[in-house]
Amino acid sequence: MAKKAFQTEIKQLLDLMIHSLYSNKEIFLRELISNASDALDKLNHLTLSDDAYKTMEFKPKITVSFDSDKKIITISDNGIGMNEEDLNNHLGTIAKSGTKSFLQSLTGDKKKDSNLIGQFGVGFYSVFMVAQKVIVNTKKALDSKGWTWISSGNGEYEILESKKDSYGTEITLYLKDDAKDFLSKWKLEDIIKRYSNHIQFPIFLQYVEEKKEEGKDAIKENKEEQVNNAKALWTLPKSELKKEDYEEFFSTISYDREKPMSYIHTLAEGKLQYKSLFYIPSTPPFDMTRIDYKSHVKLYVKRVFITDDDKELLPSYLRFVHGIIDSDDLPLNVSREILQENTILEQIKSASVKKILSMIETLTKDEKKYEDFYNKYGKVLKEGLYSDYANKDKLLNFVRAYSYKNEKNISLKDYKENLKDGQKGIFYIIGKDLDSIKNNPILEKFKDYDVLLFADEVDNFVIPNIGEYEGIKLLDITSKEANSEIQNEISEEVKKKFESLVESFKGLDGVNEVNLTQSISSPLALTDENSHNNYMEQIMRQMGQNMPESKKNVEINIDHELIQKINIMEKDLRDKYCLVLFNGAKILEGQSLKDSKGYVDSVNELLLKNLA
Repeated sequence: MAKKAFQTEIKQLLDLMIHSLYSNKEIFLRELISNASDALDKLNHLTLSDDAYKTMEFKPKITVSFDSDKKIITISDNGIGMNEEDLNNHLGTIAKSGTKSFLQSLTGDKKKDSNLIGQFGVGFYSVFMVAQKVIVNTKKALDSKGWTWISSGNGEYEILESKKDSYGTEITLYLKDDAKDFLSKWKLEDIIKRYSNHIQFPIFLQYVEEKKEEGKDAIKENKEEQVNNAKALWTLPKSELKKEDYEEFFSTISYDREKPMSYIHTLAEGKLQYKSLFYIPSTPPFDMTRIDYKSHVKLYVKRVFITDDDKELLPSYLRFVHGIIDSDDLPLNVSREILQENTILEQIKSASVKKILSMIETLTKDEKKYEDFYNKYGKVLKEGLYSDYANKDKLLNFVRAYSYKNEKNISLKDYKENLKDGQKGIFYIIGKDLDSIKNNPILEKFKDYDVLLFADEVDNFVIPNIGEYEGIKLLDITSKEANSEIQNEISEEVKKKFESLVESFKGLDGVNEVNLTQSISSPLALTDENSHNNYMEQIMRQMGQNMPESKKNVEINIDHELIQKINIMEKDLRDKYCLVLFNGAKILEGQSLKDSKGYVDSVNELLLKNLA
């Protein structure tokens, strides 16, 4: 068969593997063993759930061997194997590899980028860090034909039909000169134990041992010994496990060498029998903020792998969690359709969410740890406030917001405990970012109160729908309801003095009510009839939603010198100044103007009059 070219992205990846990510070469073995384990998982499931495979003799095993003289390392498994189409899809194209996403996520830090390899499913290509040539000999279970894939990592590969007696995959690496140090028993054993000790299938290391007796020639003996524990860690009693065991297992399932932030292990016995083990990683998953995020939870039934691609195992707001769910009650031949409607899995899911939330609650007891957690995961966690009503109260206790008075993040509980006498609500404001919110003049009106500042995009959807916290209303300070809480007595005589100015503002497009105030230092501030968020309005428009522009209530500071001067101007000039002030206030709120040119023209006209 003629040679084929790798896709462009894979050529880039190969170049990266060969020339840049060489600082952590040993991960090639971790990746190949992980792929072998996946192949065994798939066949294991089929032999128990599919009649066509049930008669097969299946004793799962991964074997690593080396030949120092020939400078080769071989990794083999008796898993599901591959046919010609699989080889093209998995080892030649981007279809299954996530290569493009991997390349987009590189940081330039070689150690960090090396750890990303497994997370993006591009681990196979790490072989070219150490190998000048790679041969994959494979045969799919129940197929009659075997296939061989060959490449030197130079941008091309070829696939040939070949003979292979048994199903499974054997990968042979012809090592580069600078990778000879991997050709030793102790080196390979050390790597397997560090990276793959908790793979649940046995990993054997084959090697040649020389025995010397005095006066005789050395005798070479072929040896084979199991290197890993090969135990499903999540099924073991917690009393038998140490913190190091949990941390090692996390790196096995996540390809992340950083220690997890936290973990929780459950062995449930009773009406439902299941085991679960969940982790919060120290580094957020690369796809956490994407719609097409990948699930990081694997589902097993009686230790048999079922799927790692079911987003229904946990709610989406917990998509950063890694882990295992192993049920004793689900059928082995459970399909994705059945999973979505299965009451047993729904109960396990509900219990798992509670366990994960209790793990997060434990983190809140350490302020520094929780701050680190919230900075990384707070945005997605808040999504649960509108999608998980059953756990809303608990989630509310996890929310943190910037306190304008204390200049740091605080909880709603902290805010409630420090309410002023007579204060009827928890005051807050939402905006694009903290800096723009702090510039909003309406904050001046609430200077005697603390105000919570929310600046995450998700806050626009979530916070206005919370309603209340432990019986205390959440009030947006730009709303009429919040402003009615602030005493603002203006005499009738003063109101009459500013009647013309009020009429000028009322005549502007987009203005609803006009009120006089002495509670701010800026010329004016804007509020809404209801708790309406300007930033949210902009987001909806960007999404193509037809959003009518909300009308604003204008708070005029009658003590401000500029307002007092505008108040006594002729109507035409007064109207222009009112328009400029109104649009300027909208800009301060983070709004974009419908008629930016008209605004600039008005400013220029006023400047000219002052310069005349």
